[in-house]
Amino acid sequence: MQYQLQQPQSLCVVHQRFCAPYPIELTVQKKLLTLSGGDFAITDSNGNVVFRVAGKVMSLHDRRLLQDAAGNPLLTLKQKMLSMHRRWEAFRGDNSDDKNFAFSARKSSIFQLKTALDVFMAGNRDEKYSDFRIKGSYFDRSCTIYQGDRILAQMKRRYTITNVLLGKDTFAVLVQPGVDYAFIIALIIILDEINKDRHDEE
Repeated sequence: MQYQLQQPQSLCVVHQRFCAPYPIELTVQKKLLTLSGGDFAITDSNGNVVFRVAGKVMSLHDRRLLQDAAGNPLLTLKQKMLSMHRRWEAFRGDNSDDKNFAFSARKSSIFQLKTALDVFMAGNRDEKYSDFRIKGSYFDRSCTIYQGDRILAQMKRRYTITNVLLGKDTFAVLVQPGVDYAFIIALIIILDEINKDRHDEE
């Protein structure tokens, strides 16, 4: 993939150890047909596991747990019930208490042809503006994550014969220098869940 890189500018949301001074390219692989809760694999350019995603299939509330390679919990991602905008909330660690609330993401509008999500940090309770924004194409399976006009990360789908035969969706994600790539992966997981809701409705 070809990207236009920008100057490093630190953005830490989950932890400083996920803010590299150079661009990070990750591969997100999703199994299309799975009965397990952990249906994501996130690896680096060498094929090493960087993050794991665990879920609860039979849970009353849609929930995902983002873990590091060692299985330590980083963020609990939870869908807020009865939300018109398909809102998901993120909490630090594996506890969804309000004191651990980190950020939330929701559809920019109830009805939209293209993917657009607004992201609000914990300190932005009145939500008069979004701290981050995700724009993309649901059909092309691509998106760009912005902070104002600054591009933080880009995701594009990878098409290979192997992935099609194995029933897997594979995405390449390039994260700009200094940007917390654990935060970026959490946003992509939420985006996938919201897009899945959209697909189920069609």
